[in-house]
Amino acid sequence: MLIIVPLSAVAAPYAAYVVDARSGKVLHSENADARLHPASLTKMMTLYIAFEAIEHGEIGLDDEVTITRNAAAEPPSKLGLKSGQRIKLRYLIRAAAVKSANDAATAIGEALEGSEAAFARRMNRTAQALGMSRTTFKNAHGLTEEGHLSTAHDMTIMGRHLFYDYPGYYNLFSRITADAGIGKVYHTNRKLLRDYSGADGIKTGYTRAAGFNLTASAERGGERVIATVFGGRSTATRNARVAELLDLGFRQAPTRVAVNRPAKPVYMGRGSTQVIRTAGDSEEQGVAGKTVRLVAAAAVKSSLRPRLRPVPDTPVLVASQDDIEKALKAAQEVEVAAATLPGAEQPLATQSGASPENVIQVAATVPATVKPVHRPTDLTLASLQTSDEDPIQEVVTRVSTSGGRNWGINVGRYPSQYAARKILLKTALSEMSTLDGSLRKVVNRSNGYDANFMGLTRETADLACRRLQSRQITCFMIEPG
Repeated sequence: MLIIVPLSAVAAPYAAYVVDARSGKVLHSENADARLHPASLTKMMTLYIAFEAIEHGEIGLDDEVTITRNAAAEPPSKLGLKSGQRIKLRYLIRAAAVKSANDAATAIGEALEGSEAAFARRMNRTAQALGMSRTTFKNAHGLTEEGHLSTAHDMTIMGRHLFYDYPGYYNLFSRITADAGIGKVYHTNRKLLRDYSGADGIKTGYTRAAGFNLTASAERGGERVIATVFGGRSTATRNARVAELLDLGFRQAPTRVAVNRPAKPVYMGRGSTQVIRTAGDSEEQGVAGKTVRLVAAAAVKSSLRPRLRPVPDTPVLVASQDDIEKALKAAQEVEVAAATLPGAEQPLATQSGASPENVIQVAATVPATVKPVHRPTDLTLASLQTSDEDPIQEVVTRVSTSGGRNWGINVGRYPSQYAARKILLKTALSEMSTLDGSLRKVVNRSNGYDANFMGLTRETADLACRRLQSRQITCFMIEPG
């Protein structure tokens, strides 16, 4: 049930939470466990599940999603999708991450689980696995709905997992603009990204019931801080408050600290059903992973001994090594005899009237070993005559070797050029079969260094990404252009 809040409603409750992203240590907490409306911060979970599904082969970035009437009818902010339209998943992800498009978020959920309700159950299952104990999701976009609640604490956990679990996709949250297939989209919080040094995401959210929400992450000098604010009164005051909290975090965070990555949850896609308990203490049917059942009719009942190959009635003649050597020696003697006959311009056996008996008789008169005749000293070899009037023209041709090798893959964004080059070398050595011949390229971005392999065909890039992702290595394809 959607809740309509009048414009005159009292401002939403305020909450804030700040952590050192490296260690997970709490640097500031204010009303952080109050269950409030998360608004579009919800889309962090929608995108997390999409990245998870891509990594495990449940869906592909270039798979086309058919937009339902339900997704197309979502209110703004939206991409403007039409019912029945087909669009690649990669464009839906960009629209949800950058523009915070509600229709794109719903389309992602329906593509993965068949319905938004089923996807909400998957969101709750994933939230529990991540430790978001006071969060309950009812939809994929975050529009206000009864029971759709989270906390500043839980959303900070969500942001930290996005950064560490899917670093290859994390750069989406720092893009000021992005190509969403049917048009260009602009980041909902591009002002903070531009104005606050080191900011690289993550997600904004606003509804009348929630106020102005934001989970932001920033990195400076190897230190990374994540801050979440619920209930801001405006975009400007929310951004100012988040900037203050990030500054506070950088002041309190130690320069050096051991990185304590959060544990990545066990993948649970579509499959068998189990009972899970949500933050509201109500039981819901969830999905606990794929269950494979062996059909009795297809079970192997016995292991048959292979039959021996039948022996043919006609005896098979097998030449021994001695027989082969004798035959080769005889052939060589015949060839030498033919070459030494006076006036023989071709082998004796091919001359008119030559018979096997003649060949054998000649061969018998020729010694087994014949030394070759020295080349005459007065022999003039063929030479090319040149003159100034007829100069030799040297023709140089260049053959294109691209063969459509204008695709690439990205294996993450790193804080230094050295770190990016190191991971490129490590990845190239571990995946030589598909990356052999590719170009290792480090691209300097405003918030880090992208580690890319370029000069691949689309098929090779797709295969390389699937092989790397199967080994839990972040990877996504880079289109030409």
